[in-house]
This record gives sequence, structure tokens and C-alpha cells, in this order.
Amino acid sequence: MANQVTLEQVEQLAQQLPPPERLKLVARICEQLSVTSLAQVAESEAEPLQQARLRLAEELLAECEDIEDDSQGTSDAAETIRRMREERIRQICQSDA
Repeated sequence: MANQVTLEQVEQLAQQLPPPERLKLVARICEQLSVTSLAQVAESEAEPLQQARLRLAEELLAECEDIEDDSQGTSDAAETIRRMREERIRQICQSDA
């Protein structure tokens, strides 16, 4: 088991350092905390971002499958045009009546 150092002990040791060395110590501690904090923030933000990307990928895949289904359907273009023409004729006849 490692020896535990208390905050008070660290403060007493830090007070023994000359001011420029104390500033270096503070800078190192701040840097270590920044790196640790950034890593924790990145990790906590990575999960929702990954979930959102996964949802978007699934939506795009579903849309692509729908497009593929539509493109492979059997369609008789001539029949579709005939039906559209007949509908327009009926609409014109009804509006004239």
C-alpha cells in the first residue's frame, strides 16, 4: 500500500519552494487537470455524438432501402400515362358539367 500524502503536507512542501518553482508547480498541476478534464469531457460527449451518428446512419440506410424497393418495382409507364390521361379527361368533363 502506497503512503498517502495529505493536502496539508503538500502545501507545506510547496511553501518551501521558491516562488518561480511554485509557479511551475501550479502550471503543471493546471495542465494535468486540463488534460484530465478535457479527456473526461470528450468521453462524455463522444457517447451522445456516436449515438446521433448511428441513428442518422440507420435513417439513411432505411431511406436507401426504400429507394431501392421503389426502383425495383414493376411499373408499366404506358399504363400509368393512360390512367393519368383518363383522370384528366374525367376532371375536365366534370368541370364542364
